[in-house]
Amino acid sequence: MTSRARAARFECTACGHTAAKWVGRCPDCGGWGTVEEAPDTSPAAGRSGRPGVAPTPAARPASPVRQIGQVDLETATARRTGVGELDRVLGGGLVPGVVVLLAGEPGVGKSTLLLEVAARRARDGATVLYVTGEESAGQVRLRAERTGGLAPHLFLSATGDLEEIAAHVEAVDPELLVVDSVQTVGTATAEGSPGGVSQVRTVTTALVALAKQRDLPVVLIGHVTKDGAVAGPRTLEHLVDVVLSFEGDRHSPLRLVRGLKNRFGATDEVGCFEMNDRGIAEVTDPSGLFTGGLERTVAGQTVTVAMEGRRPLMAEVQALVATRPSDTPPRRVVSDLDSGRVAKILAVLQERCGLRLHDKDVFVATVGGMKLREPSADLAVAIAIASAYHGEAVRSGLVAIGEVGLGGEVRRVVALERRLAEAGRLGISRAIVPPGEVRTPKGLTAAPVDDLRGALMRTTLEKDPDLSPRG
Repeated sequence: MTSRARAARFECTACGHTAAKWVGRCPDCGGWGTVEEAPDTSPAAGRSGRPGVAPTPAARPASPVRQIGQVDLETATARRTGVGELDRVLGGGLVPGVVVLLAGEPGVGKSTLLLEVAARRARDGATVLYVTGEESAGQVRLRAERTGGLAPHLFLSATGDLEEIAAHVEAVDPELLVVDSVQTVGTATAEGSPGGVSQVRTVTTALVALAKQRDLPVVLIGHVTKDGAVAGPRTLEHLVDVVLSFEGDRHSPLRLVRGLKNRFGATDEVGCFEMNDRGIAEVTDPSGLFTGGLERTVAGQTVTVAMEGRRPLMAEVQALVATRPSDTPPRRVVSDLDSGRVAKILAVLQERCGLRLHDKDVFVATVGGMKLREPSADLAVAIAIASAYHGEAVRSGLVAIGEVGLGGEVRRVVALERRLAEAGRLGISRAIVPPGEVRTPKGLTAAPVDDLRGALMRTTLEKDPDLSPRG
């Protein structure tokens, strides 16, 4: 049987999906022209006649079997990175032998963050090896000068060769390895060029094996696709222990590190950072970034409390309702909010509360670049729109938390007491909340409301109890 007689196998170079025949568009990731014939990597048939199976002699185990209670816990104790917000997301720090994948858009600050981590670990006396395949050694040195990242125990290598990285690890014997980025590292043992599916899979597998053999924490920087997903084959996320997403808008200083997978901790923690002229800084109390000033009384401005993982964060919603020219359709501009939920709220305000919004331009946005996607922001959005519509400012020191249903009812949300505790800590004195009993912190009064009409009457519209629009 000739080699041409074997069954062909095709593989997507973007996501790693395999197929029995060539197709123009990958059925998994939807990429066009990314499916190519994969090389034949199947092992030769053994003498038993079964393909891919060859008799092998019994192997001696590398380590003895032990009872689970006799396993040394020291080998699984996390070491702090020196960056508290990152340690929060990691579950306390880096466990020996852990492999972390930090993915984010280009320019969001991944390299800056990990250079800061490497520098802090090196200042604590740990030997750190920082490998870059995207920049020269001089470029990394310049960034380290700007951010104050120089340390005597921090070693730098500008290479994209896997075998060379392994040799550096053997020579330096680091306590932390940072690879920037995994898509730029290649090896001669795999087909294709660096960044391809086969190369990324082979490189990651080798780095994972290196980490486990030496109990060496390894942090990999990864790219993302235009949809925000981790670039490379899907097996990449399964190979590593921790997957972190580094999120942020280039036009905003806010950066969030969010856990997507963590074998050693929770995945509902979020770390907050702020980009500045000297690099990246931790934000241990980020609520101030998302509020433009709680003492201001401007029409169309409402404050709410959102949950980012297990962390409650104050957020400000702003709305503007403007009269449009009669010959143009109304505009609905939504920034950093779910446009579908905003459209639903506009319909509820018009049909249940009598606000004539069908012929108005409506603009709704958040402050500080925070993205609000959870239903608990519905009530704040509705109050902000109504405030802008009537031209009356919301009471100072008031926060609104609750989901709005299609019938205009206000529904309960998760972690309400934790949200109110955060509001009370920041000086909020009054809260509009869904019906039901709730414990409030000292100095904060909660006003339960059954529906949206009742909520509006308790905020800006007490002068207009019938909610009749002006003009």
